[in-house]
Amino acid sequence: MEIPEKLIKEAMELTGAKTKSQLIKEALEDQIARIKRKRLISYKGTIDLEIDLDKLRKR
Repeated sequence: MEIPEKLIKEAMELTGAKTKSQLIKEALEDQIARIKRKRLISYKGTIDLEIDLDKLRKR
């Protein structure tokens, strides 16, 4: 991988990551979580949450 050393150094200082591996792992985890949140938010208003739990439980 070709990542500018200046970028890595700044990211490590800001995040407190001790190693490049830790930095990259955390960055990937954060990016994945951000994408999942965006996808979840895109469902807003499209799912019918008017659920009758008693009916579902056949009471």
